[in-house]
Amino acid sequence: MGLLRLLRRCNYPFKAKTRNRGGTLQHIQNRGFSKSEPFNDKDAVLPVLVVGAGPVGLILSILLTKLVLERNITFSKHPQAHFINNRSMEIFRKIDGLAEEIQSSQPPVDLWRKFVYCTSLSGSSLGSVDHIQPQDLEHVISPVSVAHFSQYKLHSLLLRQLQTLDFQLCAPESSEESERPHERRILMGHECVSIDPSNEIVTVTASSMGMGKRVEKKIHCNILVGADGSGSTVRKLAGIQMRGETDLQKLVSVHFLSKDLGQYLLKENPGMLFFIFNTEAIGVLVAHDLRQGEFVLQMPFYPPQQTIEDFSSKACEKLISKLVGQQLDDINVIDIRPWIMHAEVAEKFISSGNQIFLAGDAAHRFPPAGGFGMNTGIQDAHNLAWKIAAVMKGIAPSSLLNTYEMERRPIAIFNTDLSLKNYKAAMAVPSALGLDPTVANSVHRLINTGLGFLPHGLRKGALEGIFAIGRAQLSKTILNEINPVGSSRLSKLRHIFEEGKSLQLQFPAEDLGFRYLQGAIVQESDNLESTPQLSTGRRRDYIPSAHPGSRLPHMYVRVNKMNEIVSTLDLVSGDEVEFLLIIAPVKESYHLARAAFKAAEERQILVKVCVIWPSGSVEGLNEGSKAALSPWENYVDAVEVDRPSTSNWWEMCQMKESGAILVRPDEHIAWRTSSGLAGDPKVEMQKVFSLVLGII
Repeated sequence: MGLLRLLRRCNYPFKAKTRNRGGTLQHIQNRGFSKSEPFNDKDAVLPVLVVGAGPVGLILSILLTKLVLERNITFSKHPQAHFINNRSMEIFRKIDGLAEEIQSSQPPVDLWRKFVYCTSLSGSSLGSVDHIQPQDLEHVISPVSVAHFSQYKLHSLLLRQLQTLDFQLCAPESSEESERPHERRILMGHECVSIDPSNEIVTVTASSMGMGKRVEKKIHCNILVGADGSGSTVRKLAGIQMRGETDLQKLVSVHFLSKDLGQYLLKENPGMLFFIFNTEAIGVLVAHDLRQGEFVLQMPFYPPQQTIEDFSSKACEKLISKLVGQQLDDINVIDIRPWIMHAEVAEKFISSGNQIFLAGDAAHRFPPAGGFGMNTGIQDAHNLAWKIAAVMKGIAPSSLLNTYEMERRPIAIFNTDLSLKNYKAAMAVPSALGLDPTVANSVHRLINTGLGFLPHGLRKGALEGIFAIGRAQLSKTILNEINPVGSSRLSKLRHIFEEGKSLQLQFPAEDLGFRYLQGAIVQESDNLESTPQLSTGRRRDYIPSAHPGSRLPHMYVRVNKMNEIVSTLDLVSGDEVEFLLIIAPVKESYHLARAAFKAAEERQILVKVCVIWPSGSVEGLNEGSKAALSPWENYVDAVEVDRPSTSNWWEMCQMKESGAILVRPDEHIAWRTSSGLAGDPKVEMQKVFSLVLGII
């Protein structure tokens, strides 16, 4: 369960230097980053405080922390994000039953694998794109598949996980004075209003309404994590600026239910996204669950000529009917909210030394193209959790936390560029139909500036009139194969779909192949690949890599002790801050493994050795590793499982059998030797652990 069981046993901030070899953390008075002084309830210092109880904040809480502040009194049920990529699902596999529950609860893949383009849901089809390929469901590159699962449903599952860890969901009134701040709680209705990072402790002032009055309380912590969304209060209070492109587009998001529409699409044309273009309205319909009839409609929004009041429930019902192409009697509009699309990354992810951290949308804001927002945030939390845990256990100095920004910020910048390119690919479809979004934005700016002297009503009428003229190009008299203009546009549209130049859903090469080039890794001196590959905005296949900084490749192996088939990713511990050393059953590698055990023992680091045997190995399997590694017992023998591919583990990793791979607790490769070591193995492993963990 990730680092969960380990951290459940941790009651206070950071571990003293002496350590229980069984893995439990002792009650201590030393506050880790703070100066050593007696611990008392009145002046308690939390190890970690998370601000924000969205998916990123809750994932970090499950992996690590004990207290969460959430400014809202209730959680939103607006679906928002809905695509969970391979890497996030792999992380969820480490949390008891979470990935399995998502997979069993999501709609069948055949109901959401397509993007559909049409003039109306009951009208002419302009084309469709199937975004699921056979290998996506065959678990060749990952032990788990992607998922289509609404954010609020994920949120409910995460809250349930926290309840199993004795977390309490507290209303402002119930949390005022009744409980100590170091107990596991999610404090609802508490807003972070000030931050004071001084004396090696961060003091957070939280404001809430209690008993009809505004109440403020001080909360002291060693580490503060801002996971409080795109408008992050923590980011603003820390004085961290965002960099990138702002205000790409303004939209209105309409959450509604219609079982009639869901049943119609189930029968006629199931899909995930429906891009609808007709003379009366333009919008993107997200089918969160066709079986339940749950949808979100995204429509362009042009203030100040348009206001949110223009999108009343009745007005939205009419717009939905226009996009459907027929009247629906069971439309139930749940929520209507405006939002602005940005493509920005925080100038830094760490502030005040290594005391304040940003994660998720607080650190990066992407266009919703490819599902990178929530997924990148979940991976932020996964990266940060093991490093905080290593510091808490006294395994590493606090300087290890600096590698969080070194590793995650370049990935956020890369994903921003990729999602921006994917968003622009989405705009290629309306452009091909004669509805260039950049022209619409230019018209809007012109009306705002050039016609600013006109009354609001006239400016609004001018905008609607110009847009109506533009939408007229979608009429049947123009958009058909007989009309030369329409025929040319439809032909261009087909080429966009056939060549994969439209909006893409999956990016396996980026989802699984992202790589840290500096940070808590030991880079190879002969590695010529010093910069990440540029994104194309199109789907590319994932190619397994064992370079330092890469996620450990997936292959199925049979674990001899349990006679169970697992992924190589499952060999990484889910319960400890433990490194995994992968070797082949050869004399030199056993020698290296013994040296790793000795070096790790001296530094009080947990290491497990995995010996990967070729497929079909029997002789020597039961006793070979035992004799070679005794007296150490923290090892596992694993046999490759036969598969269609002829490559074995070491060939897939592009390494020799005499090589070795050291894997971090977050399943990324910390170090490797491609073909054995020339020098003293123990000296080399001491150096490796020191470099990875920042031990001087």
